[in-house]
Amino acid sequence: EQKSLPSKYFYDARGSELFDSICRLPEYYQTRTELAILRSSAVSIVEAMREGDIVELGSGANLKIRALLDASFRDCTSDICYVPVDVSESALLESSTELLDIYPGLRIRGIVADFTKHIEKIPSGRQRLFLFFGSTIGNFSDEERRCLLEGIAGLMEPEDRFLLGIDMIKPANLLERAYNDRQGITADFNRNVLQVLNRELKADFETSHFDHLAFYNEEKEQVEMHLRANRDISAEIRGLGLRVEMEEGETIHTEICRKFSMESAEAMAEEAGLRIERSFSDPRGWFSLVELAPRKTQA
Repeated sequence: EQKSLPSKYFYDARGSELFDSICRLPEYYQTRTELAILRSSAVSIVEAMREGDIVELGSGANLKIRALLDASFRDCTSDICYVPVDVSESALLESSTELLDIYPGLRIRGIVADFTKHIEKIPSGRQRLFLFFGSTIGNFSDEERRCLLEGIAGLMEPEDRFLLGIDMIKPANLLERAYNDRQGITADFNRNVLQVLNRELKADFETSHFDHLAFYNEEKEQVEMHLRANRDISAEIRGLGLRVEMEEGETIHTEICRKFSMESAEAMAEEAGLRIERSFSDPRGWFSLVELAPRKTQA
């Protein structure tokens, strides 16, 4: 069978640093495009929320949430509580401290949790705007994606909304360039998952024995990232009592990055009990933020 590793294990401290560097690369259009959309559309996105909770799943860095908070606090009358949900307590504390310095009237309730498993920890009782940026939804399998969106839909009240970032289908050369940067930072990020295995599970993978491979699978409408063995490999994962044998050319599948059309996004939402109420995009149509509502609110 195809060997694979969950992409969430990229993100130790070093992996997070590398991904921050990726987001600044000229080839990686996603972050700057989504941020531009947020900055131009923020007032429209938050105009119905004078009070309530802004719940960000996998909060990470502050640039994107600041675009919405700037719009929310433009007249200093908002009663907004920011609820970042992330697995890293240190990251939550660092980002929350920074935000409180910028927005003195802001309240923050950070939740240390894996949002794919612990969504019941998200508070209720007030209007909520759920946020899931970065087209991270594209990193999930079909089943994982459906389960996550169904879970959020099940939490939502009629007045709640869910702002979801999705990367749109575009020519393969543009997509493949974004995941094969000239500086090799994405390759280092990909190989970092092996360093995580070495440290956390006492494995002995040699990262130089693997080449970075990223390509667009047109049939599945997704970019795939793999680590390809550049020689025959025998590695031990002592923490699991497991030996891994690989032939030269064999790959470990490390990430999928699903790309969407508006039709496939609508179908994804419909399957989860949601509907697209509005969408915001850039002039080239490379990236979109779709605003989802629970389908049960329809008459």
